[in-house]
Amino acid sequence: MRIRRESSLVMIVDLQSKLLPVIDGADQAVNEAAWLGALALDLEVPVWLTEQYPEGLGDSDPRLLEALSNARRWSKVHFGAHDDPVLARVLAECGRRQIILCGAEAHICVLQTALGLLEAGYEVYWLTEAIASRRREETRLAMARVTSAGAVAVSADMVAYEWLERCDGDRFKRAHRNFLKARSARPLRF
Repeated sequence: MRIRRESSLVMIVDLQSKLLPVIDGADQAVNEAAWLGALALDLEVPVWLTEQYPEGLGDSDPRLLEALSNARRWSKVHFGAHDDPVLARVLAECGRRQIILCGAEAHICVLQTALGLLEAGYEVYWLTEAIASRRREETRLAMARVTSAGAVAVSADMVAYEWLERCDGDRFKRAHRNFLKARSARPLRF
């Protein structure tokens, strides 16, 4: 199934300032989440940032807050964001059924969020280059588990081009100029 702009929501889980120093691949996860989030906002796709116990783990990374100033922020105590009843209700009300998911830690909060979303009937797209944990192997294990549960592993480029659908309009030209062209040579680790 293709990812549709009008059905999508980007959820960036717990890329927080006091957690990131111990996360393997944190810089890439933040950069890729910020890139796709900024493109999403430009294309009128909602972006949500969750923050696990911000009193202890800090706010979302400043790079995210700067790039995604129009994103909705959620403070949470549940590891799985969808377990928060207010977040779950607002998500259901907004009507977006395709959730592009990324963040940290892959094997804890991102995984539990994905599983909760899948249980509730959402399509979950696991944004591979923007998901990280303290140990790389736990990121791989989480992806194996979540894809076997029904999530789909994707790259940011896949999502971007599916949202854009075609290359002959002003939307594509603006996205190419502001987002796609600069990204094309950037190395990534999956």
